[in-house]
Amino acid sequence: MPDEPIIRVCNLSFAYPGGQQALEDVSFVLAAGERVGLIGPNGAGKTTLFLCLCGVLGIKAGMAGLAGLDPAVPAQRRQLPVQVGIVFQNSDDQLFNATVFDDVAFGPLNLNLPGAEVRSRVAEALDRAGLAGFEERVPYHLSGGEKRRAALAGVLAMRPGILLLDEPSMFLDARGRRELIRILAELSGTHIIAAHDLEMILETCGRVLLLDRGRLIADGPAQQLLADDSLMTAHGLEVPHSLRKSSTASTE
Repeated sequence: MPDEPIIRVCNLSFAYPGGQQALEDVSFVLAAGERVGLIGPNGAGKTTLFLCLCGVLGIKAGMAGLAGLDPAVPAQRRQLPVQVGIVFQNSDDQLFNATVFDDVAFGPLNLNLPGAEVRSRVAEALDRAGLAGFEERVPYHLSGGEKRRAALAGVLAMRPGILLLDEPSMFLDARGRRELIRILAELSGTHIIAAHDLEMILETCGRVLLLDRGRLIADGPAQQLLADDSLMTAHGLEVPHSLRKSSTASTE
């Protein structure tokens, strides 16, 4: 009997109070350990999907399940932070304490872990995010890239099995972007990475989901789907430069 998917989305639809239909009949499953890129033009519904999956936006029971938890069920939604970590597109939404240490420690402290365990998790998370030694830094004084990594460290300190990353390479320079790719490659677990940085998606994900206007348009191997020029163009995207180069080389 095959393993139960760690993420299951079934006919998920969501409309904002003003009537705007943000998601419509979206369905997919992810096996444990999969790395999946979530792509699409601005307004496609990528962030909305993440907010539905982590329980920030209300959906109907049975539309989604993550690690056996339904975000539509209040008792199960409260357990989600232990299983599911989300790094929001705007890091300032996640950084609200006086020091980086306090921000990263916030989640573990809410699990009522012993002080030594909290300090150990903070040190480990900061090291993995490339921010060792930043414990006493003030979050609002960090650069945009450092804020991104501090937000990631706060999620890693919870040791979730599922990571939802919304535009993780935003604000990163070339060095920071390479470091992020290295960090993601070393992390275990199941990842969904929403990004316009399609080269990063190619390097970190074996599968891609394409959303447009709230609908799931395509679901397939990253190399194959991202190389489909007609599909990408039809949905406001471009084939990554590296795939264009390899295609040109193969025809010469």
